[in-house]
Amino acid sequence: MEQGKQQLLCAAGIDVEEALGRFMGNEALLLKFLLRFPGDDTFSRLRQAMEARDTTRAFEAAHTLKGVVGNLSMKELHGRLVPLVEALRAGDADAAAENWPALEAAYGKTLAALERIT
Repeated sequence: MEQGKQQLLCAAGIDVEEALGRFMGNEALLLKFLLRFPGDDTFSRLRQAMEARDTTRAFEAAHTLKGVVGNLSMKELHGRLVPLVEALRAGDADAAAENWPALEAAYGKTLAALERIT
């Protein structure tokens, strides 16, 4: 992977080396999946559920998103999702709401990096 692309991804909290290991060294396949991420609607479903304070739907979306970002080695996003998922699992909308701004910022940072590598 080009050094510049790798640096952008790392700065956005993506562990490129770990992700490449998960993708068996196939850089093209990793990039394909990374570049599909912005088109995934899971974050928007999570946002809608959070706005509605629907902890059940929010948990489902957050848990799904946590799996996706984990598989793509998006460490910063994953780290922001863990406390949100646990708050939602407990049905605690207030605790989940406290975690929301940090998650939203990390998500934006990740999308910005992915946009720059295209």
